[in-house]
Parts: sequence; C-alpha cells; structure tokens
Amino acid sequence: MNQYFVYIMASERNGTLYIGVTNELNRRVYEHRHGTVDGFTKKYHVHTLVYYETCGDAYQAIVREKQLKRWNRKWKLRLIEEFNPTWKDLSESYG
Repeated sequence: MNQYFVYIMASERNGTLYIGVTNELNRRVYEHRHGTVDGFTKKYHVHTLVYYETCGDAYQAIVREKQLKRWNRKWKLRLIEEFNPTWKDLSESYG
C-alpha cells in the first residue's frame, strides 16, 4: 500500500511556513534541510518539520495540501500547535 504525506515545514516557531506533499517524507525533509532543490524553502531557510499527516492515495493528499494552503495563517498555526505544541523537529522522531 502506498502512503502519501501532507507536511508543514517552518523556519522557526511562528516563522515562515511551507506546505507540501510527498510519498517519501524522510527524503523530502532531507532535500529541504540540505537545500538540494532550489526554491522557497532554500531561500527562506524553512528546514524544520513541524506537522505531517498521512493519506491513503495521491489524490487525497493533493486535495488536503490545497485545502491547507487556502487556510489563513491563524488556522495553520493552531493545527501545528495542536499536533506539535513545542514545535519540535518531527523528522528526528519520524521513520
């Protein structure tokens, strides 16, 4: 069974946020953290995994990613706070 992830990276607590989707969370976080792909997270130093959720298929994950991207910042921060109140880097405990 394939697994897909919707995730949020942050530059720091209450800092710049990035929302993405992937089928390999560890690899994608590594890419963000080490700047292997040019783009938003490299430019703004968004390297900390603060939230993720799993989805059963790619379509569901993409729909959820788009939904979260439309949310206002306050809702996104509340989602992170409920899931990860200390804004701990979840990549250290995932996988």
